[in-house]
Amino acid sequence: MNIHAIRAIYLFEMARTWRTLMQSIASPVISTSLYFVVFGSAIGARMGQIDSVSYGAFIVPGLVMLSLLTQSVSNASFGIYMPRFAGTIYEVLSAPISFVEIVVGYVGAAASKSVILGLIILATARVFVVFDIAHPLWMVAFLVLTSVTFSLFGFIIGIWADGFEKLQVIPSLLITPLTFLGGSFYSINMLPPFWQKVTLLNPLVYLISGFRWSFYDIADVSVALSLGATLVFLLLCLGLIWWIFKTGYRLKA
Repeated sequence: MNIHAIRAIYLFEMARTWRTLMQSIASPVISTSLYFVVFGSAIGARMGQIDSVSYGAFIVPGLVMLSLLTQSVSNASFGIYMPRFAGTIYEVLSAPISFVEIVVGYVGAAASKSVILGLIILATARVFVVFDIAHPLWMVAFLVLTSVTFSLFGFIIGIWADGFEKLQVIPSLLITPLTFLGGSFYSINMLPPFWQKVTLLNPLVYLISGFRWSFYDIADVSVALSLGATLVFLLLCLGLIWWIFKTGYRLKA
């Protein structure tokens, strides 16, 4: 394992975050804070509790997950797309490093940014609502696992995309709607039985449910199922990335 190569890619990507601090950190934190103000403080104060948890506190895990998913995908996709766009990806591919070290460097940086952002949003949420974390270690585990998994997914999108507009398609037209429909602002148990079954087809339900369980000991689906679904998606992404580097798809054209 070439630690120097991983460190070089990782530090370069992390430096890009500090150069675009307003876009990378400030913008998502401010946007999420508005959700806390509108839904948590204004609307939440007029709503009853959900599973013995105040509405403002109930939506905290969902809002953190919303930012985590979108930013993980965006950070990783832009991180690998820009070298492809500028042509510098060929310097990386011709260097004496394996695809494992390339992926660890790019995905590690994207996941690190997302974890930092998630922790900042959690700290910001304390300003607006009071909430507890019943299982802090599991909370961190879900935070890291989700960040890594969707950073891998974003890495795949960054290789697949052949234009800037395609980088926005998956986050804006797939990830965000599925997160909203996955129980970010409500429990799926509040839905009619038919729609509960339909909602279970949404893979993000399992991520949000598992993450919320780490806060309040309540979950819409089994925690083991949430963890298993995340690990399966992680393995699928790893397999697809292995195929991409093996075949040179969109890398050696």
